Amino acid sequence: MNWLTNFVRPKIRALVAKPEVPDNLWQKCPSCEAMIFHRDLEANLNVCQHCGHHMRLSAPKRLEMLFDGGSYQTIELPKPPVDPLKFRDTKRYGDRLKEYQGRTGRSDAVMVAHGRMGGRDTVIAAFDFAFMGGSMGMAVGEALIAAAKLAVLQQAPLIVVPASGGARMQEGILSLMQMPRTTIAVEQVKEAGLPYVVVLTDPTTGGVTASFAMLGDIQIAERGALIGFAGARVIEETIRESLPEGFQRAEYLRDHGMLDVVVHRAELRDTLIRVLGHLANVKPSAEVVPIGAAKSAAAEGATPAEAEADKETPVARLTPRPASGDGAAVGVEVAAPPADAPAGAEATPAEATAEKRKSKDKAAEKKTADAGKAGTEGDDVERSGG
Repeated sequence: MNWLTNFVRPKIRALVAKPEVPDNLWQKCPSCEAMIFHRDLEANLNVCQHCGHHMRLSAPKRLEMLFDGGSYQTIELPKPPVDPLKFRDTKRYGDRLKEYQGRTGRSDAVMVAHGRMGGRDTVIAAFDFAFMGGSMGMAVGEALIAAAKLAVLQQAPLIVVPASGGARMQEGILSLMQMPRTTIAVEQVKEAGLPYVVVLTDPTTGGVTASFAMLGDIQIAERGALIGFAGARVIEETIRESLPEGFQRAEYLRDHGMLDVVVHRAELRDTLIRVLGHLANVKPSAEVVPIGAAKSAAAEGATPAEAEADKETPVARLTPRPASGDGAAVGVEVAAPPADAPAGAEATPAEATAEKRKSKDKAAEKKTADAGKAGTEGDDVERSGG
């Protein structure tokens, strides 16, 4: 019977059994519910090709998308105490951490890497929503502090890409303490004169929004990202009003001044390179030449006719101008320079202010003298009348 069970039966099963199809070959878009082949979805950076909905992206894929050639180096992050509060709900917190670590292959919800982006050294901290909803605990706080220190050490810009539901409830007050700690880390980057840019993705809520996620020099968001502190249902129940359409979405926040720009995921890398180029290049793109030196250089190569025309160029000066009401208003009068003035001479703002003050002083002196003279004449008339 062994040859029947070990050889014949498996052969028969292989002939009649249906081939197993992997479950992840097709993925349904949560917005338009279209079925998308997994290779097409990866090629389009997890963006639906039918409706443009931006699906969530893992931290490794995010880093690969942003760095030049997809090449980067991750850093070893500090390891805080595991489950310091001995928290337990339906499962022990320590067991839950092990489950997500085995599922994602990462120690916690954030990855910190450094590399080159647009030819510039850059440090990026990317969240992974697949790890306990990207919630912020002590490990996440330590990771962001390490990213800030690395940016200062390398004199490189810091980019943070949050995708989080907020503070991790299993760590209680220890999780909430990461809000001021990460805020101080961001301030250290700014004090070093380095750019700090935040790319808000879907979703960014809770304590993450209330801390480092809204402190960027430039606030960028992906299209349709959910961004807020409390949930829409909680807000509606609190204020007892219906919220407007699109509330807490990236486009709504941009239109109301909370964000600087909302970009498509395919344009995100180019946008970041351009922004960092503006923020990091603080020096002028050309040599700064003093005005006097520029005029002298221009005068040396000028023809006699151009030099004569430069002499006759009008000069703007501040002069008193009568107003419709009482008193006098200061206006701008265009006058030709005096004949004895050197070529190209102009009244500087300081000279114009001094001239105006001198005119006011003279007018005040004249008024005082006239008042004194009138008083003296009145005394003489009194004496002669007496």
